Amino acid sequence: MQYTTLGHSGIQVSKICLGCMGFGKPSADFLTWTEADPKICQQVIEHAWDLGINYFDTANVYTNGDSERYLGQAIKNLSLDREKVVIQTKVFFNDGKLSKQAIEREIDGSLKRLNMDYVDIYMIHRFDYHHPMEETMQTLHSLIEKGKVRALGASAMYGYQFHNLQNIAEQNHWTKFTVMQNHYNLIYREDERDLIPVCRQFNTAIAPYSPLAGGHLAHIEWSGYSHRSQQDKVLPAKYDAFKEPDLLIIQRVSEIAQKCQISMAQVALSWAYAKGVDSPVLGSISTAHLDDAIKALDIVLTAEEIAYLEELYVPHKVVGAILSGQPERIERK
Repeated sequence: MQYTTLGHSGIQVSKICLGCMGFGKPSADFLTWTEADPKICQQVIEHAWDLGINYFDTANVYTNGDSERYLGQAIKNLSLDREKVVIQTKVFFNDGKLSKQAIEREIDGSLKRLNMDYVDIYMIHRFDYHHPMEETMQTLHSLIEKGKVRALGASAMYGYQFHNLQNIAEQNHWTKFTVMQNHYNLIYREDERDLIPVCRQFNTAIAPYSPLAGGHLAHIEWSGYSHRSQQDKVLPAKYDAFKEPDLLIIQRVSEIAQKCQISMAQVALSWAYAKGVDSPVLGSISTAHLDDAIKALDIVLTAEEIAYLEELYVPHKVVGAILSGQPERIERK
């Protein structure tokens, strides 16, 4: 395993983050495809740890809190060294969003479900249009001072929003964000326009979600290749609008995979590392998928291969960041 430092935090993490969104029972209002029970989750976490993965991502809303519960219980059952485990959880898709009251309530709920005294990274899940940015940033800073959180992160938003939040923290001598979990992969590159450059400006690590586009970049078929691809109603809403141009890119991923005798997932992840991604979040309940993904760390694509993969990209509709007045979650078909 290779390791990197999350921005300016000093926290060392593996260059693969295990996404735990699928840990737990199906959730009618959010995740309908997951089916991982505590035993399966513990097996996956143990295998990840054996591979050298020490970075785990979850959220207060994943599977009605089961994701946090299963993760915390597995860490306890496996007697993992808490000082070496990096736990990241989130706040936003809850009552009160990023208000002072909500943040203070939700961090305590997450800590209780995780059965921990602190989390390493506390991440705002989206930008909050309803509460002052100063209120949010000051409250997050107070969690650092109280020892409930070691560092801060943010997820999917517009570049100017992230810039404003970082500036507010800087001007008031509050804690700044050290990691960005944005939507970024070979068939969704909109954040290259502004969000990623802003992250570079503030020495913020990039740990994107959906680095394999929900599996699209790991299979030549557009659908039907997994239980999730058949059951996840959010996946079509995220990607189907650009299916035709994206399939051309996926074909090129397949071509390079065959030429280099590696997997398509390894090609997609190697591209992400070449673009400066620090630790992509891989949501998996398969140990085989982790074994495959880790090999991407040793693969270096040529400049010609990268150009070939990127050549056919067309601008996409923004998916992830919330536009004011629009639904906070993608509507299911």
